[in-house]
Amino acid sequence: MTERTTAGVGLAKSVFQLHGIDAKGFAVLRRRVRRSRMLECFQRLAACLIGMEACAGAHLG
Repeated sequence: MTERTTAGVGLAKSVFQLHGIDAKGFAVLRRRVRRSRMLECFQRLAACLIGMEACAGAHLG
């Protein structure tokens, strides 16, 4: 199994998009996660670099 080295998070109001890649740049994780499950999801991931992105709508609410 390929180990994830980088994860990206698309921030939103209630459902986040996760995307992880391995050292060669191949996608190894694609998942939608509800806000209530976000911490639980990250606790299961191995340590890796995480980048976050948010559009203007993610900040409203």
